[in-house]
Amino acid sequence: MLEMLSDPQAVAVIGASRDERKLGYGVLSNITKYGYQGRVYPINPKADVILGLRCYPSVLDVPDPIDLAVIVIPRKYVASSLEECGQKGVKGVIIITAGFREVGSEGMKMERELIAIAQRYGMRLVGPNCLGIIDTVAKLNASFAAGMPHPGSIAFMSQSGALCTAVLDMSIGEGVGFSRFISLGNKADLNEIDFIETWRDDTHSRVIMAYLEGITDGARFMRVAREVTKHKPIIAIKSGTTNAGSRAVSSHTGTLAGSERAYEAAFNQTGIIRANSVQDLFDYSIAFARQPPLSSNRIAIFTNAGGPGIMATDACERAGLELASLERKTLDTLREILPPEASVLNPVDVLGDALPDCYGQALEVVLKDANVGGVIAMIAPQVMTNAEEIARVIGELSTQYDKPILGCFMGEPTVAAGVEILQEYRVPNYPVPERAVAAMAAMMRYSQWLEVPPLKIEEFDFDRETIRKVFDQVRADGRLTIGDAEAREVMKACGIPVPASVVASSPDEAVAYAEEMGYPVVMKIASPDILHKSDIGGVKLNIGDANAVRDTFDLLVYRATRYMPDAQIWGCQIQQMVKGRHEVIIGMNCDPQFGPLVMFGLGGIYVEALRDVTFRIAPFSRREAEEMITEIRAYSLLRGVRGEPPADTAAIVDALLRVSQLVTEFPEIVEMDINPLIVREEGQGSVGVDMRLVLSS
Repeated sequence: MLEMLSDPQAVAVIGASRDERKLGYGVLSNITKYGYQGRVYPINPKADVILGLRCYPSVLDVPDPIDLAVIVIPRKYVASSLEECGQKGVKGVIIITAGFREVGSEGMKMERELIAIAQRYGMRLVGPNCLGIIDTVAKLNASFAAGMPHPGSIAFMSQSGALCTAVLDMSIGEGVGFSRFISLGNKADLNEIDFIETWRDDTHSRVIMAYLEGITDGARFMRVAREVTKHKPIIAIKSGTTNAGSRAVSSHTGTLAGSERAYEAAFNQTGIIRANSVQDLFDYSIAFARQPPLSSNRIAIFTNAGGPGIMATDACERAGLELASLERKTLDTLREILPPEASVLNPVDVLGDALPDCYGQALEVVLKDANVGGVIAMIAPQVMTNAEEIARVIGELSTQYDKPILGCFMGEPTVAAGVEILQEYRVPNYPVPERAVAAMAAMMRYSQWLEVPPLKIEEFDFDRETIRKVFDQVRADGRLTIGDAEAREVMKACGIPVPASVVASSPDEAVAYAEEMGYPVVMKIASPDILHKSDIGGVKLNIGDANAVRDTFDLLVYRATRYMPDAQIWGCQIQQMVKGRHEVIIGMNCDPQFGPLVMFGLGGIYVEALRDVTFRIAPFSRREAEEMITEIRAYSLLRGVRGEPPADTAAIVDALLRVSQLVTEFPEIVEMDINPLIVREEGQGSVGVDMRLVLSS
């Protein structure tokens, strides 16, 4: 798809320079010094030869076709040079020059001009404001980075050029290799989604590694990532996910949501492995790039020291990995091989005086065990420890068994030679147990993702006409907020049960409706301007007679007019009293990148206090709705504790799926809450008691 970047036959450097202090010199030098075999054309109207290559005044003067151009000239000349590239038939352009969108409105205008030129000629752009690209397969370093990465099977992209240089330097120091290395810059044209899609079928790349700052098309990102991760892992680190500076919101969901929640949900729903640091990014990617897939979450810890083995065991439990129960045959064989003082139970401790042949013999026995999905092979340097020979034994075994082996050689100078040998055998080494376990846990999460069935979205029969009428009437009234009295009509149209309810405009009407409905009843202030009624004391429960209804009507209206004197008051809502064992909340907030972000958690007044909530981006499947319920910390309460009957979680799933469909089909909904959704005992359903919606302007 993007062969002009990964396999260009001819490259032009527009702005090539004879001055070693300028980027134009550095880029041209990088292209020529690392073995690129294609044709290279420096473009500089004031020079005849640079670095032994003939110069041309313009790409239009080059007699041969050009696949890729790198632009390193002042901002004001970029558009005209890009126009010439289009006329020349150049297929791809890397714009290293900065000073566009990132500097303000004038720069944005100039960047849009570049996009228009590229679209007119069918060119693809990387940048502007980027480091460039490096491709070890083509041996092309079209960047101003200081160095060339080792060849490898990791495809890396970053929205930060500075991080690119840091990652490159770290990779050279640690012997980590890359296949592709892309600095995205401003993403005027090509973005992270384009490269993820392209690298899906790249036989040179086993792993996709990404540093992301922002995603503009969340729906496409999720669609592409969900498909690509079924073929190869994507490891991503996402910065800028705090809620500082987020816009004001009026719903509980909006208060609890935010960029971090949306990205967490998006990565979870698409199988992307989330790295929380650059170190994690390296650790996880190396494991995937160098070792076979993990077939189960049952791990063996193999060590020559008890303390580190215990540390690894604790880390495994925290990470959700299980210690494999070794087969009887494995235990018996280990007892024959190892001294009586050794521990043959998992973690297997061969003791500090274990020689390489004993270490290797016992490790092979563990690898043969069918219960073992992967091994963390550890050593702590002791007097008898031969790190080099043990590393060679581990390396040889890694070539014979289709199970991931991660090394954990603890220490520095004493084990350094052994770590180098592990590198030769492509066995990743982690200096502490926690990092090795975290990498194995990432492999576990990916293997579990591969077992997830394709996304299946259920569709319910909605009364769409009623929903549309409610929305149209609200807009006709000059409002965007929809309170409970109107929102319940929307819920009913979606098939979500709601209690009997009616709005009374006077105390006498309220009494008549309450007696017709049957006591006890609930009364709420009815106003399109008051979304959070409980905040002003606008809700009263268990009203049992006519006198109480009259008194409550007057009290609720008084409170509403006192605390919100400008609010439009319709009267009071008389509602059937609903009883149930549990109160939960289902909410939604529209994320700017990904769209409708649906929330689930405990309801009532506790949602913001406890913040025990989970999120998914709509639309989502029944499996994902079920996960939303089981992921909250209070799930045990819904399951039933101390003899209490379980809640009707199937009814919660049904409500979640209906909300998912509602906010997907009606994207003008930017916020909503059903709080609480009263959940009865298993098999008895649920009822939405209070709800509100906000429409887009």
